[in-house]
Amino acid sequence: MMNATTHVDDHPVVALQNVSKQYEKQPVIHPLSFTVKKGEMFGMLGPSGSGKTTTIKLMIGMEKPDAGSVIALDTTLPDLQVFRRIGYMAQSDALYHELSAYENIEFFASLYGLKDAYKKDRIQYVLQLVDLLPHAKKPVSQYSGGMKRRLSLAIALLHEPELLVLDEPTVGIDPVLRRSIWDTLHELKMNGTTIVVTTHVMDEAEQCERIALLRDGRLIAVGSPQELKKTHQAETLEEVFIQFSGGLQA
Repeated sequence: MMNATTHVDDHPVVALQNVSKQYEKQPVIHPLSFTVKKGEMFGMLGPSGSGKTTTIKLMIGMEKPDAGSVIALDTTLPDLQVFRRIGYMAQSDALYHELSAYENIEFFASLYGLKDAYKKDRIQYVLQLVDLLPHAKKPVSQYSGGMKRRLSLAIALLHEPELLVLDEPTVGIDPVLRRSIWDTLHELKMNGTTIVVTTHVMDEAEQCERIALLRDGRLIAVGSPQELKKTHQAETLEEVFIQFSGGLQA
């Protein structure tokens, strides 16, 4: 996989300050603070149940924190107008299976307010970007899992978001498609998009400029893969993660 780097602006696109969250009086996110810089590929690494999905929902305003503050794109969240400037790809594909891929993406284009020639051009562009143009008229019910993930990515990119947030975008897809998605992400980053991606795969975390390590709803470290390995005298991120996790593998 390629590992492209571009200029990263120190001005934060996202800033979480002492953010916490409970469900039914059970803490799922313990107070945490970190920032995501403009133009950065920022990863969130942790096993299932570590709090990655809840954290990114807080980051984009889909969830409201019980304490602390979240600022994204210079606006305190939640804020509907800011959400329109964010591309979000959930872990579960939110697609209409009885419709074709083109009809799905056209529906979301209308929700984003895209119109006329611009709308048509963006649909064409994102379908081509994820290599689904030849299958655009096919019902989503006939799509493989990997094709559905790529369609979800195309929808998240449709409105040219300033901030792209992807929750485990490569789960359940084969290595060739996984590489294709990461190549696409690096291309987007080179063009100035700020990207946050959650994963539990160590080699994907290595693709990011900085990563946040999460376990049991707690932020246990933030830094570049190289910094984390150097600080903890480890050869791999997996070794770092095992150290933080009390010797238990993710």
